[in-house]
Amino acid sequence: MSFEFRTKDIDNIGSVLKAKAAKRGNFYRFDLYDEKSKRKLSLEIYPSLRTGKQKGTLVSVYTINSHLQLHQCTGYLASEMLGEVTFYSEADGKISGLIVEREAGCSLYANVDKSVLSGDFTRFGPEVMLSSIALSLAETKLSPKREKTGTARTSVRTGRK
Repeated sequence: MSFEFRTKDIDNIGSVLKAKAAKRGNFYRFDLYDEKSKRKLSLEIYPSLRTGKQKGTLVSVYTINSHLQLHQCTGYLASEMLGEVTFYSEADGKISGLIVEREAGCSLYANVDKSVLSGDFTRFGPEVMLSSIALSLAETKLSPKREKTGTARTSVRTGRK
């Protein structure tokens, strides 16, 4: 297993989402509610869980209309400025990302080729451009070397590098 959420990561995620994590057995749960939109969302983070032959991290999102999971999460990017946390998993030149918004929204992008994360987004059609822009924030954390060592924790508080 190359990445595991620590207590400080859970605290950082809670700070960005403006929600407190509840420890429940082998996972942490955040319950988000947005008064304006009336959206509800539950986020569960399993820091270490056996999934088949592998052991890794699992991030689950539950809404009234869906259940989304990101297996083998390899890192996250917490953006105070955007009010969202991007959880990502990378393997074989592909990235999948599960984005959770403070306002109880979420998006999932799966099996996106890493090559579309940089450069001129306008060269793509809108259906590809959306995933490219959404996951491009995580690009600075992706590299072949990092994929092997597996520590990717980032908090973006000011929006500056």
